[in-house]
Amino acid sequence: MFGFKQLVRIKGQVGSVFILAVAVFLAGCDGTSTAEGNHKLQVVTTVAPLTNIVRNIGGDRIDLHGIVPEGSDSHTFEPAPSDAKLLSEADLILVNGLHLETPTEELAEKNKKSTAVIFRLGDNTISESDWVYDFSFPKEGGDPNPHLWMNVAYARKYAELTRDQLIKLDLANKTYYEGNFTRYTALLDQLDKGIMSAVNTIPEKNRKLVTYHDSFAYFAPRYGMTVVGAIQPSDFKEPSPQDVASTIDQLKKEQVPAVFGSEVFESAVLDQIGKEAGVTFVSTLRDDDLPGKASAPEHTYVGMMLEDLRTMTAVLGGSDAALKDINPENTYSR
Repeated sequence: MFGFKQLVRIKGQVGSVFILAVAVFLAGCDGTSTAEGNHKLQVVTTVAPLTNIVRNIGGDRIDLHGIVPEGSDSHTFEPAPSDAKLLSEADLILVNGLHLETPTEELAEKNKKSTAVIFRLGDNTISESDWVYDFSFPKEGGDPNPHLWMNVAYARKYAELTRDQLIKLDLANKTYYEGNFTRYTALLDQLDKGIMSAVNTIPEKNRKLVTYHDSFAYFAPRYGMTVVGAIQPSDFKEPSPQDVASTIDQLKKEQVPAVFGSEVFESAVLDQIGKEAGVTFVSTLRDDDLPGKASAPEHTYVGMMLEDLRTMTAVLGGSDAALKDINPENTYSR
């Protein structure tokens, strides 16, 4: 049998355990943290550049899934039934917005947890009055050009919004997310300045873009270039013979030195257009397909932007010297 002193000691230990348990329970009820204990925040994103931006803020403290496969058309992407499970388990669903991922958003609304947050990065970066409608995204169609991330200043805002959303749901890792944000945005600021310097080396008369898919509507005004035209019709089908002839005439009139294709949107007519217009055809511009293998250091949003600028400057008569010291690797703390 236990003596009196032993009973008091045991009773005190049980009481301490009880008090600790209550404290932990109450801490979990304050609404500031979804990621408790060893549970990581479950985060779902869409296109690869967004996924990589989010990775650089969330680092290894989140479980991250990008559901739009690289190399696929994000504008016509339909989520698979398996994506419904990911969306149903997510704590945070980060989409670009500006009508890019409507089917995914609808699936998320139907399947998400009651506590899950769906957040549109693009809609919270610019106001509707700043939406751009253009060749591939005419106003009568109702869908604005969604490619905000091609403007590095907007990508920086995406990183800031991501940081804020992660901290709201996982206050315990606030310092970690803030540190990742500081390192990553320093890299983005370096990239932004590097792109400006590289574009400034291109002869002014050559700072014109004719692309297949119009991904550069927010890029061009930021960096002093002009989007002269886009070849792909707004329904994402192949251009008609009339469209092709019109593009060739425009290229000759504008004296554009090159026409740019896309890694995602392959088209047989681009080579024909280049030859008949007497301009260089380049097929490798990227807007949501990251370069290299998944394990490669350049397989990042920054790596994608660097590759695009090196391609542009080489063809348009500029220099990529300002980009040489920019490291494309992820910056999050491991």
